[in-house]
Amino acid sequence: MRDVNDDTFFLVTLGCKVNQYESQALREAWAARGLIAAESAKDAATVCISTCAVTAGAVADGRAAVRRVHRENPDAAIIVTGCAAQVMPGEFQKLPGVTRVVPQQNKMTLLRYGEDASCEREGFCGASGGVQGSEGGGPQRDTETPPYPPFTITEYDRSRAIVKVQDGCSHRCTYCIVPLTRGTSRSRLPEATLDEAKRLLKAGFRELVLNGINLAQYGRDFAHEHDFWDLVAFLEAELAPEWAGCARIRLSSLEPGQLGPKALDVLGRSLLVAPHLHLSLQSGAKNVLRRMGRGHYDPDILHGFCAALGEKLPRFGLGADILTGFPGETEEDAATTEAFCAALPFSYAHVFPYSRRPGTPAAAWRDQVDSGVKKERAARLRAIFDAKSRRFLEDSLALPVVRVACEVSGEGAARTFSGVDECYVECRFMKGHEPDASRSRSLVAAKPEAAGDGWLWVKSLE
Repeated sequence: MRDVNDDTFFLVTLGCKVNQYESQALREAWAARGLIAAESAKDAATVCISTCAVTAGAVADGRAAVRRVHRENPDAAIIVTGCAAQVMPGEFQKLPGVTRVVPQQNKMTLLRYGEDASCEREGFCGASGGVQGSEGGGPQRDTETPPYPPFTITEYDRSRAIVKVQDGCSHRCTYCIVPLTRGTSRSRLPEATLDEAKRLLKAGFRELVLNGINLAQYGRDFAHEHDFWDLVAFLEAELAPEWAGCARIRLSSLEPGQLGPKALDVLGRSLLVAPHLHLSLQSGAKNVLRRMGRGHYDPDILHGFCAALGEKLPRFGLGADILTGFPGETEEDAATTEAFCAALPFSYAHVFPYSRRPGTPAAAWRDQVDSGVKKERAARLRAIFDAKSRRFLEDSLALPVVRVACEVSGEGAARTFSGVDECYVECRFMKGHEPDASRSRSLVAAKPEAAGDGWLWVKSLE
């Protein structure tokens, strides 16, 4: 038997940035109780694996992670949690080394892992022992909705810190299993979000990313009308007097339906929000969106919105998620999406061929698109976005300065300096023109010098 301290733990995180945020919350909660973070899974007595279920492949990755950890460390007690643990707990319980399966909707109980069995049965305890929702002032939660999961952080293991503001989804897209894994939409109160933002700024982070499962549903569980743009405006009013010009807020994925006059006003006035939008678009063909269960927004609104935003922000990044080959998608639909995307000022996109997710309606439909056709349509779209990305990079070379959220990796001669600028363009510092290593997490002024393959080469001006 390996000589391993019983108080050691290691966290394995698969999937989205929300999972990453929650793992950081667990890491801080366990460390506060005196547990010790190990350097690797093979050096830990307890290994907690947070799984993803967004695709069948993601679930397979979770199973593979369990087997790999058990192979490297047969004596470890393996805890499996996350979205895949929610939808198929029995499958993970059978895997070697697994001592406990905690469904995603009970993940909060792990904040006090091993400390209070009665608290774990209740499932609503946070690191401070309470349930979020008692803050005074501002919106108040509708008492009929479940509580917001009490995850909080004061640190992060990357240069840009995630601030989770929403969980769950009450909308049922026909291809998505997330509502089954994370439950109904719940929103974090603005005051709690502000408190965490202040903690992270104090810790030295200069880019905060507002993140959630479906930000379009933020505030719908409050007793009085309050939406995501109200939250952004609140943070702007509270933080801009001190932090404008030396820190920024980045918005995570939004829906096109959120981009109305209110969004234009908030974005146009903001001194903190990065000039960058990432859209959960999925398709430019309206009939495909309806089949996806996303007929609640009209993609055509993006044309007018982007034109109006361009008048307020001369340079802004625009990204999107696109699914190709959704069941029933015709060549005409694919051409519609291609023309739609070609007409908009995108700077990048993530294009995915549709894959069946067991447990969702679309997985059972008979009009599945051939795998080769899906890949070919994805390739055509990627070619469009690659050209747009190259053009955006080339145009960026005329800028006198960009502000890079700096990340320092490696040691000695292998040390690298990189980051993203305000428009979410990847930037790499040229050798001999890097900032001081102490500038990690900071916004570093840099001059674009050359366009790489999907990134900018920059020189530090500091």
